[in-house]
Amino acid sequence: MSDKLKQIFFINRRMMALAIAAVIIFGVFFILYMNNPKTKNQVCIKEKCFSVEIAETPYKRTIGLMFRKELDKDSGMLFVFDKEGIYSFWMKNTFIPLDIIWIDKDGKAVFISENTQPCKMFDCSSIKPSENAKYVLEINAGLVKEIGLNIGDRVVLPF
Repeated sequence: MSDKLKQIFFINRRMMALAIAAVIIFGVFFILYMNNPKTKNQVCIKEKCFSVEIAETPYKRTIGLMFRKELDKDSGMLFVFDKEGIYSFWMKNTFIPLDIIWIDKDGKAVFISENTQPCKMFDCSSIKPSENAKYVLEINAGLVKEIGLNIGDRVVLPF
């Protein structure tokens, strides 16, 4: 084999080894990224994590969990607002009882409405928190008590 051919063969082997190493490194980072709760739209409270739908547009925030007949025990909806404020919620057209948790910009629970019942009247009252929040989490009723969540507790958000 000529020196030129040996040099090309050696370069191709090095390129192949580098390509394989790059694929392995990318694969490891991809697996770590996909297993990070922050990349899976999860909200975690103490040892309990919930897969959440994100309601970040005005339309999604308006619809929320309306007309849902059920919500998986490990699921919820996270409402995301542009800035902190007093955000009232109501249970119009909501068929399942919920625990509603208002969370400030730092991820601290600032107001909780437990076992909030569906509104069965035409004119539904609102739940108005006494504290500013940037996020609101809705989960099945009874889970706040089961988890032992209290005002001031940390809530790990997906961003």
